[in-house]
Amino acid sequence: MGYAKIAVNGYGTVGRRVGTAVNAQYDMEIVGVVKTRPTFEAMTAIDKGFDLYVPDSDMIGAFEKAGIEVAGTLDDLLDKVEIVVDCTPNKVGASYKSLYVEKGVKAIWQGGEAHELAEFSFNAEANYDDAIDRNLARVVSCNTTGLTRALYPLEQEYGVEKARATLIRRAADPGQSNKGPINAIVPALEMPSHHGPDVNTIMPNIEIATTAVKVPSTLMHLHGLTVALKNDFEPEDIVDLYEGRPRIYLVSGGDGVSDTAKIMELSKELGRSRNDMFENAIWKDSISKYQGELYLFQAIHQESDIVPENVDAIRAMCGLESDGAKSIAMTNKKMGIGK
Repeated sequence: MGYAKIAVNGYGTVGRRVGTAVNAQYDMEIVGVVKTRPTFEAMTAIDKGFDLYVPDSDMIGAFEKAGIEVAGTLDDLLDKVEIVVDCTPNKVGASYKSLYVEKGVKAIWQGGEAHELAEFSFNAEANYDDAIDRNLARVVSCNTTGLTRALYPLEQEYGVEKARATLIRRAADPGQSNKGPINAIVPALEMPSHHGPDVNTIMPNIEIATTAVKVPSTLMHLHGLTVALKNDFEPEDIVDLYEGRPRIYLVSGGDGVSDTAKIMELSKELGRSRNDMFENAIWKDSISKYQGELYLFQAIHQESDIVPENVDAIRAMCGLESDGAKSIAMTNKKMGIGK
């Protein structure tokens, strides 16, 4: 098995989690991370042993003034790596594509960028094989990742006739004190929302429509799914199916896990890095059958569910492992997923 050297461009909410997850693996390592400003994240990156780079040499002075050592520019970093994981803010990552291509490095973007940027969207369970040896890929958003993880096993086992989902979205991440809404529920007036078409970038044959609202919470997203399956089922069959999936964690209101706050408390008790819940948290007692259709609720931790998908994308694109199930198992073991 080979070994991959990786750059992370953008060391924020996702980037710092990718850095931790990658360095936990035995077949890859972070060579350096890129920050635009000398924030506490830049300081903690160095404390964690990461070499720090900046996008442009004009930014070095600000870091030196703050007493933060810089190893060089993004251009320098790309000369040392095989692949870059772009975790820059939405719509910023696209501006780096020409540089990545010019430098001859493989690149992974996040779901805030358009599918057309990489012309391939990734989910480890659904299309790992298609990512092997690719140069460019996009790991889909937290919500699309969550929907794909829930629907893909159903499609495999029963066939999905159609899926409908209502996404109740957090307004901001916990650290984003400058964002809202504070005292409002904000519907996405684009009907249906963009999340369904994004699922179709991975599962093109699924008929899916989604609607979405934002609420004053920072903890997680909540999905209400209604799925018409092509073959008959009983709720306990779906429970058994999900219990066997590598990135689904079944919770129960009967056990006191009655809301998203309790799920985040559970993740703390599991001893997760940054208290992250990397899996879909599906309420076992919400899995039900009504007029022949499947109903369920799931919670998605927006800060972390895409992180293991980035690790598997690296492994596939760099040709480190040809078997997707083996890669998922390797990633999960090193990240403590499933515990």
